[in-house]
Amino acid sequence: MNTEHRIPRLAVTCGEPAGIGPDIVLDMAGRDWPAEVVVLGNRRLLASRASSLAPGVELADWDPATPRMPSRRGRLLVADEPLGAEVVAGQLDARNAPHVLRLLERACDGCLAGDFDAMLTAPVQKAVINEAGIPFTGHTEFLAQRCGIEHPVMMLATSGLRVALLTTHLPLRAVADQVQAPLLRTTIDILHRDLQRHFGIPDPVILVLGLNPHAGESGHLGDEEQRVMIPLLDLLKAEGLRLLGPLPADTAFTPTALAGVDAVLAMYHDQGLPVLKARGFGEAVNVTLGLPVIRTSVDHGTALDLAGSGRASPGSLIAAAVQALEMLGARA
Repeated sequence: MNTEHRIPRLAVTCGEPAGIGPDIVLDMAGRDWPAEVVVLGNRRLLASRASSLAPGVELADWDPATPRMPSRRGRLLVADEPLGAEVVAGQLDARNAPHVLRLLERACDGCLAGDFDAMLTAPVQKAVINEAGIPFTGHTEFLAQRCGIEHPVMMLATSGLRVALLTTHLPLRAVADQVQAPLLRTTIDILHRDLQRHFGIPDPVILVLGLNPHAGESGHLGDEEQRVMIPLLDLLKAEGLRLLGPLPADTAFTPTALAGVDAVLAMYHDQGLPVLKARGFGEAVNVTLGLPVIRTSVDHGTALDLAGSGRASPGSLIAAAVQALEMLGARA
C-alpha cells in the first residue's frame, strides 16, 4: 500500500541569514519528525553554522522527485538558495534582502502548488528589507499578497491562550480609524472559521477587547465601542456566533474572564501580544489565518546579538512545527 501521500512535508525558511534563523533551524535535527522537513536556505551558510553549533548534523540536498520520508534525528534536507553577499553573524546586509524574500516566495508557492503542506518561518528583519528598497511590513502582509488574499489575520498562540489582532503593524495613531464594522466583521469571520478548520473547535468562543480604556466607559472615553463594536457584535451574536465583549483589556486576561474562551481578539498589536508573550515567550507560535496555506512562525525576532553563539533557543520554532502538524491533522 502506498502511504507516501500521507506523510506531510513542511517547508522551513531560514529567515534573516545574519540572525538566529539558521541556528534554530539546525536544532530541528535534534529529533525525529512524523513529516518530511525541508529547510529553505543557503546550504553553505547552514554548513558553516553547523560546523560549530551542530557538528553531527548531516545536510542533504532535497530532491522534490524523491518519495517523501519522515525526517530523522541528525539529518536535514536543504533546498539551497543563493545569497546576495557573504554573511557575518550579527551584521545585517541589505544585499541579502532578496534572498530572504525568495525563501518566502518559494515556500508559499510550494504550498499553493501542493509541493509542501505547510510552511514555517524563522524571523526576518523588516528594516533591512526596506533599506534594500523593497516595501515590506511583515510576513503576514507579504504572504497575503502572494496568495491574493486581501485580509489576513495574525494570531499568536501559547498554552491556554490564543490572541488574534484586528490590526497588525500600524502606528498607534492610525489604529482607531481602522476600527470599523466591515474590518471587524471580516476579522471575526476569519477567526471563527479558522478556529473550526485548523484547530478543530466546532463552536468557538471569541472574546473581543474594546479599543479604549474601560472599553470606552459607556462612551465617555471614546465612542468606538458604542458606535461600531456593540452593534456589530450584537448582530453577529444573533447570527449564532459566540462572542463576548467588547471587554476592557486590563481585566479581560484574568482567569475568570478567560474561562471557556477559545481566542481573544485584540484591536492592535501591543494591546494583546504583551500579555501573551509574558505568558509564553519562547514557546508561543505565530499563526497566519485567512490564507489558503498553513503558515506558522516564531514569536521572536532575529536576535542578532545571539547569532552564531549557540545560545539561541529553538523552542518557538519547534512549537511552530508541532502546531503546523496539529493544524494539518485538524484539517484532515
